[in-house]
Amino acid sequence: MYKCIIVIALLLTSLTQVQANDVGFLQFRADSQTSRPLDISVWYPTSQSTPYSLIADNPAFVGTLVIRDASVKPGRFPVVILSHGYRGNWRNMNWLATRLAASGYLVTAVNHPGTTSRNHAPQDARQWWQRPIDLSRTLDSLTQHPLWAEHIDQRDISVIGHSLGGWSTLLLTGAEVDREQLSRECQRSPNPRTCGVASEMGLFARQDDEPPRHLLRDARVKRAILLDIGLAHSLSVSSLRQIDIPVLILAAGVDIGDLPQSQESGFLSEHLPLRHTRYRVYQQAMHFSFLQLCKPDALTMLEQESKGDSIICRDAVGTQRAALHETIYEDITAFLHQHRSPAPSL
Repeated sequence: MYKCIIVIALLLTSLTQVQANDVGFLQFRADSQTSRPLDISVWYPTSQSTPYSLIADNPAFVGTLVIRDASVKPGRFPVVILSHGYRGNWRNMNWLATRLAASGYLVTAVNHPGTTSRNHAPQDARQWWQRPIDLSRTLDSLTQHPLWAEHIDQRDISVIGHSLGGWSTLLLTGAEVDREQLSRECQRSPNPRTCGVASEMGLFARQDDEPPRHLLRDARVKRAILLDIGLAHSLSVSSLRQIDIPVLILAAGVDIGDLPQSQESGFLSEHLPLRHTRYRVYQQAMHFSFLQLCKPDALTMLEQESKGDSIICRDAVGTQRAALHETIYEDITAFLHQHRSPAPSL
């Protein structure tokens, strides 16, 4: 009974979070006839108030309440694109997407083929450059679609990425891969997580169909937010110094064993331009604290399914993930508001 009360309370919390705007939710597949179709999710303000549906909810994780396939509220909205981490998916930051949409943002997320939870295809994973391209293609799908185009403020586009999604975000803003630097770092500190992922993604050797690095940049993106980034040492120092948009770095202070923020987020803070970079470490957060809320039995359930997976639902001792989410959300929205693009002069 007690566990049921907790879950109901969490769902009611998500409902109160949509009081500013009710949240519509829609999913579609883009470029279905290509070799890399994209599954895209969109959260957006709506004037409809019913019927509510529960999304991204399962026995382990808490979902949110939205109105599926609702009409879009009249107006133009700032856009936020979400990029999940290695073997993650759109559900991971559903909590954040729902809150942002309730606050007046049009939010979209894509599952990256090859590095998403239900698609581990090695040939897709090795095409590492496709991750930032996925984000550009997602934006293209919205700006070129009659349903969405009239509701997008194209002057106000931001990207938020967790872990490998943060890495993808930086590639989209002008960062470039430095293989020699990555190789030196993995020889100096052979981290099995980051160096293993780098190998799986083909980062140590040039791929035959790899595009020129500068072509990955998307000038439409005006702000970048990085949530406990990974693979930071694969990005060239010179390219990081040239990034000319505001960047918010949010890091987890509790190391899960092989992803110390001082060597990831800290590395970026040393080399991104100080004038428009903000860096904050949440001392009570762990790498997966940025993901969705966990239900009471999630730790046991995840560990039974796959040894070690309970780490996804672990935070620092005495810390409530819901409280961390509140702080994360406040920091993100404050940053977005601070750097809103000015309205065009009449």
